[in-house]
Amino acid sequence: MQFSTWLAFFAAAWAISISPGAGALAAMSAGLNHGFRKGYVTTVGLVLGIWTQLIVVGVGLGALVAASATAFALVKWGGVAYLVWLGIQQWRAPARPLAALQAQASEVPWHAMVRRGWMINAINPKGTVFLLAVVPQFLDLHQPLVWQYLVIGLTLSFTDFVVMAGYTLLAAQVLSSLKSAAHMRALNRLFGSLFVMAGGLLSVFSRAE
Repeated sequence: MQFSTWLAFFAAAWAISISPGAGALAAMSAGLNHGFRKGYVTTVGLVLGIWTQLIVVGVGLGALVAASATAFALVKWGGVAYLVWLGIQQWRAPARPLAALQAQASEVPWHAMVRRGWMINAINPKGTVFLLAVVPQFLDLHQPLVWQYLVIGLTLSFTDFVVMAGYTLLAAQVLSSLKSAAHMRALNRLFGSLFVMAGGLLSVFSRAE
């Protein structure tokens, strides 16, 4: 990949990472419920989800999913169900003070948080369709594609690690300023509603978009 081409993709990668979506919601939810240090583990899963999507697109399965109405529907409704389930879980989360939340955070295994982040990005057909539309614009078909996909994956990983750190830290700072259980309950319900809304938006997403 030529350096000028990579610079163009690098700029696009920042826009991709910063744009609000289910990944940003997951990062902020993790920061809100677990603080920055523990919550940031979710970003590892989000990045693994990006790599999963990139591999799916790179080996040609992404085009198959986008072309097959059945495969697309299965992936889409799986993603919708998962986001809505996350929203319900967040809505019903107990409104605990900061000290209790920090104690609870140590009980949540890191692999569960990684798995949650991975599922959010890996089973989102919008990511597949988006990568199918964007990535080919930066590929040189006369050069080996494996190395180009590797550069694209590393670039997206870098921008996502940086941006999600900001989202996680922002939510963690909000957590540190909470003074009452009512505040915590209101934020849990806000994030729960946003997850359900994200699921609703995904439900109306079609292959033609």
